[in-house]
Amino acid sequence: MTSKLIDGKEIANQKKSEIANEVEKLKREGIIPGLAVILVGNDPASKTYVSNKERTCRELGMHSVLIELPDSVSEEELLLKIEELNHDESIHGILVQMPLPKHINEIKVIETIIPEKDVDGFHPVNIGRMITGQDSFLPCTPHGIMEMINYIDVDISGKHVVVVGRSNIVGKPAGQLFLNKNATVTYCHSKTVDLKEYTKQADILVAAVGKVNVITKEHVKNGAIVIDVGMNRDSEGRLCGDVDFNAVKDISSFITPVPGGVGPMTITMLMFNTLKAAKSLQNKLQLEK
Repeated sequence: MTSKLIDGKEIANQKKSEIANEVEKLKREGIIPGLAVILVGNDPASKTYVSNKERTCRELGMHSVLIELPDSVSEEELLLKIEELNHDESIHGILVQMPLPKHINEIKVIETIIPEKDVDGFHPVNIGRMITGQDSFLPCTPHGIMEMINYIDVDISGKHVVVVGRSNIVGKPAGQLFLNKNATVTYCHSKTVDLKEYTKQADILVAAVGKVNVITKEHVKNGAIVIDVGMNRDSEGRLCGDVDFNAVKDISSFITPVPGGVGPMTITMLMFNTLKAAKSLQNKLQLEK
């Protein structure tokens, strides 16, 4: 069996085209979707992510604001800046690039962003709404994964989904979104005994650990769909995922590559959330008329 690639770039481009059209419609009604990104410090990876987000905003016709703060910024100063953005009517989405310096409490930062502008989907209110199946901002990477599954037109209901990884950003919410679609979900993590025993049962296997080749051919059953969220560097410095791609592609039915798989979807869903926030404001304004 040769698996079919789930091309994240292609799906992201389609989605971005839809978003750009919606942005144009909003602009005609006097609303320009605005995203504010706060970058603390000089972490090179964070700087790259932020510049990609800025570029995508511009491509889609959105308003983008970058606020760069030094590593030495106090927690209080950062929270005050977020509060300022909470009240800025030209800003519909606020994102604070993680990780933050150790003296700043990330949970406090996330909870200071009002849920209506939490385009990362990390605020407890949005997480709670997601878990209970209500409308909310969904975390961008898990949302991107669901869009990829929709794209290949697979019925999730009744499927066994195994998620390897339990981060609050990817693993936990990804499993919940599959559960919301009536999948049976198993979570595995660093303390799981005999990982293969679980992953071999997966109809859909999501690898979100951040370790090179943690998923090998022996972990995957024939015909499984494999979603690789990992972004790692191999011994030669090349970008790679959590899955041994060359071995697994011969037995899976669908597989995401790294790079060019889940990555492009994450930023696209951030743009989707920013658009959604702007449309919510538009609806609110119309109701107030």
